[in-house]
Amino acid sequence: MCGRFTFTSDTTLLGQIFRGCELPTNISPRYNITPTQDVAVIANTQNDDESDGDGKKVEFFHWGLIPSWAKDPKIGSRMINARSETLTEKPSFRSAYKRRRCLILADGYYEWQEVLGTKLKQPVYIRLKSQNPFAFAGLWEEWSANYMEKPLRSCTIITCPPNPMLEEIHHRMPVILPQEAYAQWLSPDEQSAETLQPLLTPYPGEEMEAYPVSRLVNRPTNDSPECIAPISDVNGSSEQKLDGTLF
Repeated sequence: MCGRFTFTSDTTLLGQIFRGCELPTNISPRYNITPTQDVAVIANTQNDDESDGDGKKVEFFHWGLIPSWAKDPKIGSRMINARSETLTEKPSFRSAYKRRRCLILADGYYEWQEVLGTKLKQPVYIRLKSQNPFAFAGLWEEWSANYMEKPLRSCTIITCPPNPMLEEIHHRMPVILPQEAYAQWLSPDEQSAETLQPLLTPYPGEEMEAYPVSRLVNRPTNDSPECIAPISDVNGSSEQKLDGTLF
């Protein structure tokens, strides 16, 4: 699964990765994004104020998908992730999979690895070796209590089985889309599972890295660079960056 992530890249770097996308000027670095918060997305829809048909912009959606038919928006807290293998089966996701897809912007995420012989779990920070921002494959929906209210837009992160480098850390990983897949994923056209499913594969492990971090990240209110600092930088331990083996 993916239950915490980061989005700390500056707008210059974001502009290089997400070319042609309008970026807000007020993006603040976030080191511990938690479910039910607003997250940066690029959705496969036009905004009412866009004058051309190709324009995309970064917007902020509620993390935790709320189906349009839901009676209680609190259901979104249980829908922060969607399994890639069952998207066509789940009523909460199958319509969005066909029609409402998005990129969820990030530059790293956290996972918790069991420590053998104990009940403890060690937080691990996972990112690209390049340290560039990237995009999770996501789905989005609109929900409102009645037709008078402005709809609330929400999203979920799609997950898949892990690559070999990450499988000893957790049995799932978020789908990280390569840049060449962005255009297809963001197409406003309805697409079939046969067309989309090949995109929902584990990102290559050789392009990723992971290392243990402080348990500061366990507390949602902690949102600072110390959350992603290697343990050795925090307390002088000798634990090393993961390279596909346990630490």
